[in-house]
Amino acid sequence: MDKKIGFIGCGKMAQAMIAGMVRSELIAPENIIVSSRTVETLEQAAMKYGVRPAETNGEAALGADILFLGITPELHAAVIEDIKKDVRENTVIVTIAAGLSTRKITELFNKNVKVVRSMPNTPSLAGAGMSALCANEWVTNGELDAVIDLFQSFGQVEVISEALMDAIPAISGSSPAYVYMMIEAMADGGVKQGLKRDQAYRLAAQAVYGAARMVLDTELHPGVLKDQVCSPGGATIEAVSALEKEGFRSAILHAMESCTNKVKDLGKE
Repeated sequence: MDKKIGFIGCGKMAQAMIAGMVRSELIAPENIIVSSRTVETLEQAAMKYGVRPAETNGEAALGADILFLGITPELHAAVIEDIKKDVRENTVIVTIAAGLSTRKITELFNKNVKVVRSMPNTPSLAGAGMSALCANEWVTNGELDAVIDLFQSFGQVEVISEALMDAIPAISGSSPAYVYMMIEAMADGGVKQGLKRDQAYRLAAQAVYGAARMVLDTELHPGVLKDQVCSPGGATIEAVSALEKEGFRSAILHAMESCTNKVKDLGKE
């Protein structure tokens, strides 16, 4: 891809995305310029990924065809005020912050700008990300396709209506944290039965990975796949019954609702 990519902010999520782009060879590292609040982070990113460090946010923005704002929601007003004079008319702004609408970003720039709102997740670092995207009316189909290509370099992409974006963190953005908690709990159970800790983590993680692959590859309803594991009078149905008694499903639903409510609150702040 013959594009200049800018990153303002170089935290874990931004680095996961940069790693995916560089690893896929879709973008040459020298075509990615990055700024960060800390010199140490910037130097580490430059050394690790071969990207170009910028001395200022304005330098990262200047000349970028696609500019990623890899910053937390509360920093957007100040950063955009700092860079808006450097952003060209045809630059596509990509946000990764929960709760911030494309309209809010446009208001902060105080002019019509091309905005793609995204919600990636940290498995992007392993090339197994899941990202949701939406774009405002000034982004052309070709420009959106270019952004999709970048996100596909580190995982899967779904383009959705912006009205649904606040629901995305709960189901794919934040949800790896729930899964890590489940893997940890499964491993604890294995250790309780005598398995070694590292072995228990591998067994639990591979089981979760395999179950997810089954859903994606077979396209069968998860309930059907669950039933296939549950033999009549067997151990699995006993485990499923125990999870139902402990409110496993309702706990997940409650966690997702809490996550979504927080995202909406972030958008109001």
